[in-house]
Amino acid sequence: MDGNSQNTAPPVEGVAGGGTAYGWSHDGLHTSTSIKGSIDPSEVPSADLVHVWCMPSTANVGPQELPRDLEPINLLAARNERESVQIALRPKVSWGGSGIAGLVQVHCNDLCSTSGDRLVVGQELTMRRVVLVLGVPDALVPLDLPVSQLSLLPGETTAVWLSINVPSTQAPGQYEGDVIITAIKTDAGSLAQCLSKAEKHKLYTELRSCLDIVEPIEEKPLEEMVERVKSARTSIRRVLLSPSFSEFFSDNGQVDMMDEDAISNLSVRVKLHLTVWDFIIPATPSLPAVFGISDTVIEDRFGVEHGTDEWYEALDQHFQWLLQYRISPYFCRWGDSMRVLTYTCPWPANHPKSDEYFSDPRLVAYAVPYRAVSGSDASKDYLQKEIEILRTKTHWKKAYFYLWDEPLNLEQYNSIRTMASEIHSFAPDARVLTTYYCGPSDAPLAPSAFDAFVKVPSFLRPHTQIYCTSGFT
Repeated sequence: MDGNSQNTAPPVEGVAGGGTAYGWSHDGLHTSTSIKGSIDPSEVPSADLVHVWCMPSTANVGPQELPRDLEPINLLAARNERESVQIALRPKVSWGGSGIAGLVQVHCNDLCSTSGDRLVVGQELTMRRVVLVLGVPDALVPLDLPVSQLSLLPGETTAVWLSINVPSTQAPGQYEGDVIITAIKTDAGSLAQCLSKAEKHKLYTELRSCLDIVEPIEEKPLEEMVERVKSARTSIRRVLLSPSFSEFFSDNGQVDMMDEDAISNLSVRVKLHLTVWDFIIPATPSLPAVFGISDTVIEDRFGVEHGTDEWYEALDQHFQWLLQYRISPYFCRWGDSMRVLTYTCPWPANHPKSDEYFSDPRLVAYAVPYRAVSGSDASKDYLQKEIEILRTKTHWKKAYFYLWDEPLNLEQYNSIRTMASEIHSFAPDARVLTTYYCGPSDAPLAPSAFDAFVKVPSFLRPHTQIYCTSGFT
């Protein structure tokens, strides 16, 4: 090997779906310092202003992440599978003001195959900004698509999370596209930021009027349709000729857009290649894992009252959102001494929503509440009625009861036994889940804590069928 060559580490392989070329670890990467004075990003290649490189979805990309060489992204995915990758940005110099290094425009294109199939931005392709929570990369904030703007801070790395959701009906093959990164002037902010509320409302009213004009066209005579289109055209022209858009017009009245070749020459293009395999990941996850959410947290965060229409809507949105990510959720409400009311569907078993929830193939398991979730139904036979309805359904095999979280003493263990006995009197095949990390503290099952921990399952049989353990160090 040439003694002058720089040592490099191999690319990360097999991460986030087996893709390679997320970026090379490169000790010899240097920041350009040749640009001096005032910088006009419309005249300088963006590569001279900002580092751009890619990282796997498993990496924590924080503000101090150091730049690497930019490599094309190669991802592998089956149909009905989601793959993600991160695009990291770090300014080399400052071309902005007001405490920021500068603005960049991120433009994501559709992924296309040679046969004409597409993965569409905003549908199958999404972009989110990685935001720190307590100093740790955590939250993923949605970005506008297909074009968004990001402000970069001096000396800090910003990450964009790009996800590709491959539908089960997607044609297999090779898909290619790119993400275009362009440094822009700080005064070229988004229209929404520049316009006043009154201006935005006026534009919204005009565009809404256009939609109202052309939308109801079913069974309309041709002459009326022509008049509707003419009216909509007039409204759209009025919007485009309004002062809000005057900066985009030249003397001859044509939109003065930057030449596409100029954009290509100045921008950084991140090449994205996706191989879609010719098999489908099943809709039902193979691992029966469930994820709990406190309904009181939802009530506090969204300002909804328990049992109202808004409350049901908020829970439904969480349920549908989590299912997209192959997570089977349940909601919970804490009682005394870690007793917990758990339920996957806030509606009772005789409600149409119940079948809709529990029959969803993406849902691997569901929690049945021991008592009514909301309303005034406190009758003793509530539990029996729920079980009798659910046992007639094919999805009953997904059902479980989660009654207590990590019991600590003999009284709590006996409470689990009592409730489980009642459930099994109505449905001997019902499954009760119990979480634990120790046996009853006031009635040790063994001399040592570990031996007592090991004996908990036999202590809970036959009242518990599913055991979930946790450990503390």
